[in-house]
Amino acid sequence: MNRFLSSLFLVLIFISASAQKKKQVKLPDPSKYAATITSEDLSRHLYIVAGKEMEGRETASEGQRKAAAYIEQHFRSIGLKPGNGTSYQQSFPVFKDVSETSELVVNGKSFDASKDYLPFSFYNSTATTYFSEVVFAGHGIVEGSVDDYAGLNVMGKAVLLLDGAPAGFKPAAQGWRNASSVYGKIAAARSKGAAAVIIAAKGFPRRPGGSGGQQYTDLFKTEHYPNTFTVSDSVAKAIAGGDSCWNAWVNTGKTGKVTGTVIKANVKLAYSKKTEELSSSNVLAYIEGSDKSNEWLVISAHYDHLGKRGDVIYYGADDDGSGTVGVLEIAEAFVKAKAEGKGPRRNILFLAVSGEEKGLWGSEYFSEHPTIPMDKTTADLNIDMIGRTDTERLMADTLNYVYVVGDDKLSSELKPISEGVNTKYTKLVLDYKFNDPKDPNRIYYRSDHFNFAAKGVPIIFYYDGMLKADYHKPSDTPDKINYPLLAKRAQLVFHTAWEMANRENLLKRDIPLN
Repeated sequence: MNRFLSSLFLVLIFISASAQKKKQVKLPDPSKYAATITSEDLSRHLYIVAGKEMEGRETASEGQRKAAAYIEQHFRSIGLKPGNGTSYQQSFPVFKDVSETSELVVNGKSFDASKDYLPFSFYNSTATTYFSEVVFAGHGIVEGSVDDYAGLNVMGKAVLLLDGAPAGFKPAAQGWRNASSVYGKIAAARSKGAAAVIIAAKGFPRRPGGSGGQQYTDLFKTEHYPNTFTVSDSVAKAIAGGDSCWNAWVNTGKTGKVTGTVIKANVKLAYSKKTEELSSSNVLAYIEGSDKSNEWLVISAHYDHLGKRGDVIYYGADDDGSGTVGVLEIAEAFVKAKAEGKGPRRNILFLAVSGEEKGLWGSEYFSEHPTIPMDKTTADLNIDMIGRTDTERLMADTLNYVYVVGDDKLSSELKPISEGVNTKYTKLVLDYKFNDPKDPNRIYYRSDHFNFAAKGVPIIFYYDGMLKADYHKPSDTPDKINYPLLAKRAQLVFHTAWEMANRENLLKRDIPLN
């Protein structure tokens, strides 16, 4: 070997050894910075975020905007960079229907709203329709071998339906979308081509409801639902042509299928609304990485809740004020580490989304309009409810656990990292109850991490469980939070993020999305 090649060989050995040494450099101990995530700081933030002034933080409300401003101010005050160009917020459109007028007339007789009927405003469009006949289709259920429309032509027609289902009918799915629910009946009627749906329901007369339908984000739709009205027995009897006919159908329908028929009746259905264009926003900021600043880690939580119902505030302290303030404190811990020369190698995006309670709107909008490259995002650590204990978890470790969801999906490296840092630092019991794909709660699909998973980004979701007594109730208040447990869970997320932000390679994406 000549002198030049010998020198070159030594240089290459030195470079290789240096690279290996760099890869094997021991990470600084993050315990000092994790310890800055304290019960006191979390409590201070949460009594503001879930306080009276925020009015329950409903999406596209003044309370939500106040909460967004508070989160943005915190990100600014600790020195994080804006996560959406020069802005700390990412706005997205929200629409809301406001009911104006409605009318229901049967054979010339007008009925009164609230007393006799209510338009189902969420799905209804502005329209006035006149029908000379109505098709009675039993319960209007279509599922499996059950088809209450069998033998009936309802294309372009109004259908009259019984409420509920016959005794013994068990829908395949549970929840508000099941086949015997109002939604299930409307969806089935739409699939059959019905132009309007009239469902006889209990509980009339009713108190006048609000003038607005639910909010939504999809203004332009591929198809619309038929206008739907729930009506009292008196309206149903007027359409059916008398008490005896309707009573017979109701009695038969209690236990079995009712034969459908065409009813001759002149029915006018009118509904009008106006559509308000509102907006909501995600709040996002990041800390810049050192040598891997083209790669990202996301730590997320939703800061919206249910808002107000009249004068009653739904505070949402655990759901998800706890996750929100956890993100605020985790961000501050990373900033303190960087100030001492121990910042992360990768960028970390701290993302507080809104619209989760409406249907994961904010995270969906972010996933479709990302401000960071999703293919360079190693993981999303999502936090939604970490301040309480599961009232159904009757185990000795109730004050030292957290449910972990999703660490067995998308990347085989998630679980070893999660369990490794927990064993080393926080020593919580990691409960995998909700990881089971057969779990009826389907938690994996119900929070903002799922919109990252759908894009192939590995995720871990942290959760405290089914709090039946206070879940989505005004009683979810800051005084009921277990702040030491909240701090410990937030510290687990911090330690996990520390490992992911500083490891040499992005997480593998070696497990297909189910």
